[in-house]
Amino acid sequence: MSARRRPESPRSGASAKRATKPVTKPAAKRRVSRRVFFFGDGRADGTAEMRELLGGKGANLAEMTRLGVPVPPGFTIATPVCAEYDRAGKIPAVVRKQALAALAKVERVMQRRFGDRDAPLLVSVRSGARVSMPGMMDTVLNLGLNDETVLGLADRADERFALDSYRRFIQMYGDVVLGVPNERFESRLEDLKSARGVELDTALSASDWRALIREFLEIAHEHSGAPFPQDPEEQLWGAVGAVFRSWQNERAIRYRRIENIPHSWGTAVNVQAMVFGNMGDACATGVAFTRDPSSGERNFIGEYLKNAQGEDVVAGIRTPQPINRASRRGDSRTLPTLEEEMPRAYRELQRIYKRLEKHYRDMQDVEFTIEQGKLWMLQTRRGKRTTRAALQIAVDMAKEQLITREEAVCRVAPGSLDQLLHPTLDPAAPKEVIARGLPASPGAVVGHIVFSADEAEARAKAGEKVVLVRSETSPDDIHGMHAAEGILTARGGMTSHAAVVARGMGKCCIVGCGQLRIDTAAAAMTVNGKVYRAGETITLDGSAGLVIHGEVATVTPELGGAFRELMRWADRIRRVKVRTNADTPADARLARSFGAEGIGLCRTEHMFFEPQRVQVVREMILAADAAARRRALERLLPMQRADFAGIFRAMDGLPVTVRLLDPPLHEFLPHGDDEIRQVAAKLGTDAGSLRAKVEEIREFNPMLGHRGCRLGISFPEIYAMQARALLLAASDVAAAGIRVKPEIMLPLIAHVGELERLRALVETEIAAVQAAHPELRLKPAIGTMIEVPRAALTAEHIAAHADFFSFGTNDLTQTAYALSRDDAGKFLPDYLDGGILEDDPFVSIDEEGIGRLMQIGVEGGRRTRPGLKVGICGEHGGDPKSIHFCARLGFDYVSCSPFRVPVARLAAAQAAVELGDVRRRA
Repeated sequence: MSARRRPESPRSGASAKRATKPVTKPAAKRRVSRRVFFFGDGRADGTAEMRELLGGKGANLAEMTRLGVPVPPGFTIATPVCAEYDRAGKIPAVVRKQALAALAKVERVMQRRFGDRDAPLLVSVRSGARVSMPGMMDTVLNLGLNDETVLGLADRADERFALDSYRRFIQMYGDVVLGVPNERFESRLEDLKSARGVELDTALSASDWRALIREFLEIAHEHSGAPFPQDPEEQLWGAVGAVFRSWQNERAIRYRRIENIPHSWGTAVNVQAMVFGNMGDACATGVAFTRDPSSGERNFIGEYLKNAQGEDVVAGIRTPQPINRASRRGDSRTLPTLEEEMPRAYRELQRIYKRLEKHYRDMQDVEFTIEQGKLWMLQTRRGKRTTRAALQIAVDMAKEQLITREEAVCRVAPGSLDQLLHPTLDPAAPKEVIARGLPASPGAVVGHIVFSADEAEARAKAGEKVVLVRSETSPDDIHGMHAAEGILTARGGMTSHAAVVARGMGKCCIVGCGQLRIDTAAAAMTVNGKVYRAGETITLDGSAGLVIHGEVATVTPELGGAFRELMRWADRIRRVKVRTNADTPADARLARSFGAEGIGLCRTEHMFFEPQRVQVVREMILAADAAARRRALERLLPMQRADFAGIFRAMDGLPVTVRLLDPPLHEFLPHGDDEIRQVAAKLGTDAGSLRAKVEEIREFNPMLGHRGCRLGISFPEIYAMQARALLLAASDVAAAGIRVKPEIMLPLIAHVGELERLRALVETEIAAVQAAHPELRLKPAIGTMIEVPRAALTAEHIAAHADFFSFGTNDLTQTAYALSRDDAGKFLPDYLDGGILEDDPFVSIDEEGIGRLMQIGVEGGRRTRPGLKVGICGEHGGDPKSIHFCARLGFDYVSCSPFRVPVARLAAAQAAVELGDVRRRA
């Protein structure tokens, strides 16, 4: 690994912490008691490395200030105050004192005074968690306005602008701080526009705003029971408290669950001097990305609005203009660009974005305001991007030598690779395109139309695939966006809320589809005069921005060059090998195409459930004696032999671990009366006798019953047949020049005596086959699954008879927790929501409990047999967090489902970087 800083591996779906050094050291040593951090006029108390304390926004505002970027001055109230506020319900006195001192510095820089009639200082109050949570928490703009200061603002600019700003402030403060339903304000605004015969807010006059302000103040008074606060300091503490409270609002909590963000982090609060993009035609506000967040192409793209404030751009109420030609999409193709309308400001924006990207060494999402021709930067953060874009950006930046290859590998969340494996529309399939919009987030999805987030969530929980259709989304729709297959909005641009959140989630999304007319009350949308109702099927092509009626056929996607290149780098770095769980030749070939290095779990029981075979299995189970059982097994042997041969051919030269029969026998028998009668007729026996046999075999708790190696102890002829079939299949394919590396795995071993007896049985069969086929010089490894606590605790004894261990963490979790995986879903959410468990133990390994058993098993096994090969073949083998844990324990391989193989390869490489265990493979 190079001498450059080692990157941190990203959390799945979440932003990695910056690996950026501060420009200079803080002027004074930070005291632990400090809770408020000033930034402005080229000086800042914080740095980019203080994200945990200042949140992402506050840390980056401080860093930009140190870089000399034009940033409106302000201060950040640190994240620990969020917890203090939550406990006490008020802002601590020491924080108030420090905040007012910082506010005085802001006044000096801006040469205005907070609450002053003639030269009022106005501020924004915004949230700022460690990682970006777009729109999930609250914001208040234009704070400091009242019946007096609005006159001073009018003197500075014009009356209409000042009154519009005051109207916005009352509406925001009323909604966020006083709890007035925003619909009450919006409905009055819509009534006024309707009465004036206009569509846009910008068409209303100063007298219109003056009348609306009186109504808004009355609405706030009526709802809260008190006059709207006129004291700017009272306004400030009200807004700061509201932003802290918004950390616990429903949409923020839902977002943190979706993105796996700890609830304990809290948010910072950023108070910053207002600069205005709505002061006239020489003013604007916008959002831009230093590279394309959908494709990853090296294009500076973004959108802006003249004479507007920031929320106007992301709300999607007005169609934004492109900042340059590269940003033109759909309806904006003919609109003038920022580069054309404000060339001086655009050139400065270009200079700044290049500096920020080079400094942070990552694609940035920036917000800016132009006030009377002067450019101000309001925010920079790691830009949310699609997985395809993340891959392209990581590879390009490594080639540009902005980052190392190790850092590039760590820039892509492993779990997000699932998005690349999603199907795309078949180009040859017929399509009835009904509308076009902006391709905000790629992918192809099919689903039933729904018009509310709640309905999307409810239908998705019932197993239905849905597409959420909205005029525009808001942060309150987060749960529906997460549940839906895709999102379609009538309004909004490439930087709107829907677009940004969908890209972060990896959801297919089309925005700004102006042909849609949505009637939520009627649960219908109209496109070019045709009505489509809730429940009808549509297809979204997020890559092309197409809305298609009905269901369109899909095809397996082509994985791009950036994916292949990054995965090559990952494979050279990682130490842990990646195998797959595969029971058929088709699955084996698919997994191999995704880079699997063998099969870690081949479940033989799945081969027995095919209709023509299950009948023979039932004859074997119902046999009256061992001789009859052997006759049935002899009929199964050629079937099993052919199965193994097909898998060996698909995995030519790679190891194949075959698990002998594991499930309880009753799973192969009929259950209902009708099924019992049908099976009895086929078997030539009476239904009563068959029902009696079924009842005899039935167990109260089959998971802990007669299954796994216990079947081999009771019916050794079953395991003998499987071992013989495996060796004969190996002989068949070896004769054709195919390299075979079989491994035999004995399931559910709890006592060394079980393994000792069954290993001898298997070795006897191996010897018998090799005696008949002397040309077959194979010595299959014989190992066991470690899937019950006793096996882990006595691993040093079991290892004496095992060539390898494979941890079956599904059953190990069930048995150690005394928890049924099939039933846990009914109550585990209570444990997760209540903070008892951080992760679902069936999704990510419980390192403290299950992980401790695994550690005991690995250490015990390798004490007896140094160099013992150790792997994992439960569902956890495809979970990035669990793969990191396995790497720390020194596992040799993980095994997962075919589609999770790329995820595991990347996670294993990131674990190697994190642990400093990087290897270079040719």
